[in-house]
Amino acid sequence: MFSAHPLKQVLKDTIADWDHDGTPQNVRENFWKIINCGTVALGAEVLASGAEWKIVYHTCKSRFCPSCGARAAALWQEELGAGLPNIPYIEINFTMPKMFWPILQQNPSLLRDLPALGAAAIEFLAKAKYGVRVILMVVQQTYGGFLNFYPHLHTLVSAGGLKISSGRWIARLNFDKHQLMLAWRYALLAYLDEAIRADVLKSDLRKDELRKMLKTEGERIWNVFIGRSVSKRIVVDHIGRYIRKPPIAQRRLRRISEEEIEYLAKDTKHQRFSPVRYLKKAFVAMLIPHVLDRYRNSMRYFGLLAPRLKNMLSVLFLLLKQKRQPRPLPLSWAQMTYKTFGTDPSVDSRGEQMGRVGRLGPANAQDRRFFTDSSFL
Repeated sequence: MFSAHPLKQVLKDTIADWDHDGTPQNVRENFWKIINCGTVALGAEVLASGAEWKIVYHTCKSRFCPSCGARAAALWQEELGAGLPNIPYIEINFTMPKMFWPILQQNPSLLRDLPALGAAAIEFLAKAKYGVRVILMVVQQTYGGFLNFYPHLHTLVSAGGLKISSGRWIARLNFDKHQLMLAWRYALLAYLDEAIRADVLKSDLRKDELRKMLKTEGERIWNVFIGRSVSKRIVVDHIGRYIRKPPIAQRRLRRISEEEIEYLAKDTKHQRFSPVRYLKKAFVAMLIPHVLDRYRNSMRYFGLLAPRLKNMLSVLFLLLKQKRQPRPLPLSWAQMTYKTFGTDPSVDSRGEQMGRVGRLGPANAQDRRFFTDSSFL
């Protein structure tokens, strides 16, 4: 069986498996939003031209929804591109030993602090070696190519830094991979050790076992990736893959049977997509840990982008002799849909512009009494 909206179909088929008190409330809310997205349940706008009329259902606005998440990511990319100076940037990714994955999954409050730890490692080295502040953005990702729980950080940092003491911009910084690894490893281990001391870390392991694990992993080399210097445009396009989107693309959900689903997993080790079959219940269970809490940002800003230092950006633009772009004007719903998906819902089949003539209330879109202008029908 093939569905035009496979994720929605899978969630519908497994409602009994996730819509209960054992599932976090934010997960249940997001899953229901996806199911109801673009349906009568959320209401609709009624559009008309001289030749025809149509009903356009409201969308759910959930960041976990494949279509709404893509629209939100596109809007965010426009705003980010306008706010950043046109300079080179570098991607730095932090990982951790897999022994820590289940601990962080059991402790969501600790997981939320990872971006600040990664940012602290970069800012510490930039300040210690060059005495500069950098532009720094951190995206926390919780999933791997097979949708396994795999917490790691994607960071984007300016290739240069602002030496505030002298008001100079140092165009090229050298981020040493080993030094970054040491700083990141120390930051995370010290944080976990403090959580153990404060008795706020939940784990199936005893405290002595946890401390032994910290000691063992503290003697190993952790994986840190440092990319090449790239332009602002590449940064904005690249980071849009990770922010405000669910961990899956609908096109990678291939076949849906009564019990199973086939998913094209990203096999990064062999640089290919591999078809994997899951029971629907198991597939949804793998998605649940990746749903963000309400009001939790998928992108965190540090360095010169931190709220307390944002005024320094104006100084930086002057130093670089660049003109800061104005914040993009908000696009209408129809304009945003066209820009993201290439279709304009406000145009009829003849290409004529349609206007709004009414609105349908949620869950009553088939009841014509809910048209604002009932005389139209």
